[in-house]
Amino acid sequence: MTRSSGRLANDAWESLLVAHAVLMKRFAAEDIWVEVSMREYDVLYTLSKCDEPTRLGELGRNVLLSQPALSRLVERLVERGLVARSADPADGRGVLLDLTETGRHVQRRVGGRHGASVARSVRAELTEEDMLKLEEICRRLAGQDGSERENEE
Repeated sequence: MTRSSGRLANDAWESLLVAHAVLMKRFAAEDIWVEVSMREYDVLYTLSKCDEPTRLGELGRNVLLSQPALSRLVERLVERGLVARSADPADGRGVLLDLTETGRHVQRRVGGRHGASVARSVRAELTEEDMLKLEEICRRLAGQDGSERENEE
């Protein structure tokens, strides 16, 4: 019996979510989360990808936290000296966030270990061709056409 396209889409989505959950649990169990938690790392990583200081709302579009939870987490990162706040010159009421030098070092240190772990886990299950297909499929699902990546290479 063949699956309908709707059923196939839902099965594919469920497989993606299960794979994500399994990998995230595996990564969370690793001993690399000493300096920062996975959620804190997510914020540091997202800020590291920004070309300039960014507003909390923009940061919130790129991390999987509610606005109140993100605000509290950012406050803790500021108190620990990993994230800096500054007034937005374009809007005196606005606040911009950026990594401090310490935050940048922590992000790189933890990120190097996390990146190696991700690479080991993915390469253990997928061929290079599989990884290229997965990247392309995920970029399409995220609404990215890949032209940004091609220009970087």
